[in-house]
Amino acid sequence: MTITAAVQAPPAGSTAAGSAGAHRRRDTLLRWGFTAPAVLYMLAFFGYPLIRNVVMSFQHYTPRSFFTGESPFNGFDNWRGVFDNPLFTGSLWHTLVFTLGSLLGQFVLGLALAVFFSRRFRLSGFVRAVLLLPWLVPMVVSAVVWRKLLDQDTGVINSLLTNLHIVPSPVSWLSSPGVALLSAILVNIWIGIPFNMVILYGGLQEIPRDLHEAAALDGAGAWRTFRSVTLPLLRPVVTVVLVLGFMSTVKILDLILALTGGGPADSTQTLGTVTYQLSFQKLDFGQGAVVGDILILVSAVFAVLYLRFNRANLGQGK
Repeated sequence: MTITAAVQAPPAGSTAAGSAGAHRRRDTLLRWGFTAPAVLYMLAFFGYPLIRNVVMSFQHYTPRSFFTGESPFNGFDNWRGVFDNPLFTGSLWHTLVFTLGSLLGQFVLGLALAVFFSRRFRLSGFVRAVLLLPWLVPMVVSAVVWRKLLDQDTGVINSLLTNLHIVPSPVSWLSSPGVALLSAILVNIWIGIPFNMVILYGGLQEIPRDLHEAAALDGAGAWRTFRSVTLPLLRPVVTVVLVLGFMSTVKILDLILALTGGGPADSTQTLGTVTYQLSFQKLDFGQGAVVGDILILVSAVFAVLYLRFNRANLGQGK
């Protein structure tokens, strides 16, 4: 009996290993159970449209394809058609200027306002709430209002500038090819300042005041403290602001359409407006998908490079 029991009884170590393995399997199943809905959502609403857009860029897809289901593959014809289109070449440059100009203006002014409001004063909360209005108003509404304000003949901006003798004659803000893109950048800066201000203001509130006091005791001035203490600690928040700002700016469409319509003389055409024009005006969905793929690729490359650069800087700082 003793020998039989000894043979039949499993070793204590194997029992513990089996229990640990079952526990790990259960934890794995629980983790997948919690993440599965999010994964399915991403695949359904982001993964499938992305794959479908890439496939469409290699197809001859027309309005007839919606009814017949026929969309034959045409290789790289759509890609060659897009890259041979001078409108696409110009839109690349306009998108670069528009994005960099908007990001720079929004970030600098948003950071300046965030630093300003970090010092408490009466009615600071009310003023911050008022400054949030451009961000809360729909972009199309903002663009329509600014189109009225920037009108060459009846706009308030030109009336103010001419009455103050700042300019000798009304400026063609939206009808001059050399000024229209600058006008669109200024309007987009006005819209994006509140977002930058709110996020950066929250980041500034997380920085311990003891660090600023220690820097002041060491003899550091305001600018030196800001550059050596505030900015390094604010870097993670700056990363979020710039990445999100780039993602929303590089593909902007409604602002340009409502403000200038891509004109005059295609001087404000961006990748977003070219995608719209090819897909919904010329009804060439294949070439529109090509420009959409390029937009996605540009956004992804920027996000990866900037995050890697920021991570490397953080590692060097440590």
